[in-house]
Amino acid sequence: MISARTSERIVKLLFWTSSMAVLALFLVIVGFVFIRGAGAINPEFIFGMPTEGGRGGGILPTIVGTLSLIVTSTVVAAPIAIAGGIYLTEYAGTHWFSKVVTFGVEWLSGVPSIIYGLFGFTFFVVFLGWGLSILSGGLVLACMILSTTIKTTQEAIKAVPVSYRDASYSLGATKLQTISRVVLPSSVPGILTGIILGIGRVSGETAAVMLTVGSFLALPSSLFSSVRPMSLHLYLLAIAEVHPGALERAFGTAVLLIAIVLIANFSSRAVMRRFKH
Repeated sequence: MISARTSERIVKLLFWTSSMAVLALFLVIVGFVFIRGAGAINPEFIFGMPTEGGRGGGILPTIVGTLSLIVTSTVVAAPIAIAGGIYLTEYAGTHWFSKVVTFGVEWLSGVPSIIYGLFGFTFFVVFLGWGLSILSGGLVLACMILSTTIKTTQEAIKAVPVSYRDASYSLGATKLQTISRVVLPSSVPGILTGIILGIGRVSGETAAVMLTVGSFLALPSSLFSSVRPMSLHLYLLAIAEVHPGALERAFGTAVLLIAIVLIANFSSRAVMRRFKH
């Protein structure tokens, strides 16, 4: 018979082992990419214009294209997702309509990205006539990250203690005042987590943007410009392995892509600390 103390030690060991395995996997993947791609990183690679269809020169247009897609999709998705999360958590209750909305949110998270791309190509690119552009791709990516951001907003709002709401109501605040001045400020860390997850998905998406953004290697001049995101550029370089240095440049692009996600992560953590204080 195993004692309670021994059982607790075994469980702690299992948790510790699992955590170390996740950390090791992270270090192996990121370390491998950095080792393979560090040699390609230099000022010319980051700030230069591409040559030979992207197989030479720099990747500045792909960096600008990726950032433009991140900003466009986040600006569109974040307000809708936050409003949806507030409605489902604070107003909807158990009404049939809220159940339908919740089902729709859950369903959206399981749709393959290529389906989003096909929808975006048919609706935004062809039907609305926006062509292969940042706007078409940004709206498709916004649709893709809505589900994650709504669900994380819901969980963040649910985590706010009921006593906070009760104290606000006891002071005469309305429901809207309580949500805007008490619930939302307390939920900021969780909401930002959802937005970061969305940025990570937007940064690495390839199939959907290939059908809606195009692959034009030039600096964009408007929301209707076609661009080549870093994820798509990386893919095209990887399959062009026969070209000298293409694979190294693909890993170099991957390093910068990881760097963008890490910068977004650290920036959000700085904002979280500010709100906590």
